[in-house]
Amino acid sequence: MFPHIKQIEPTRQDAPIGDYISDKTEAYFDALQLLERMHRLMLDLVKDEFERLGRNDLTPVQVLILYNLGEAEVSAGELRSRGMYQGSNVSYNLKKLVTMGYVSHERSDMDRRSVRVKLTDEGLEVREIVQQLFLRHAEGLAMSGVLDDPPLEQVNMQNRRIERFWSEQIRYIY
Repeated sequence: MFPHIKQIEPTRQDAPIGDYISDKTEAYFDALQLLERMHRLMLDLVKDEFERLGRNDLTPVQVLILYNLGEAEVSAGELRSRGMYQGSNVSYNLKKLVTMGYVSHERSDMDRRSVRVKLTDEGLEVREIVQQLFLRHAEGLAMSGVLDDPPLEQVNMQNRRIERFWSEQIRYIY
């Protein structure tokens, strides 16, 4: 009836979920696991780089917050929407980063409840370290041909479509 769907033999007589799983569904499940593993590996790469440099005062998540903050001045909410952080983690980590001198903050003139944050010179140094790390990785991947088949631009476009779909699902729920 549906040629693109293969039938899976149920392991139990009352198999409630997944009697039919399409190849695309399996690929989607693989992609979800791969995204999670790649994120953890990226955190490990950042951690290893900073340990190699003797910079053990920052967690990998804090380093990525500094990297994603960049040279902009933003609110915590804007920073959360840019990166992969939970709301409470952003607030906690921003407080730590301010205390350690990597981020400066000030209340917004327009809305006193809102706090604007930006990198200090020390924060900019950390961002540069991460930028150089990612550049080395990009060059190595480009030289190896890994980014060519399929072209990374197509992979990124597909990931943006999935991101948009997920965002729409979240908006639909609320």
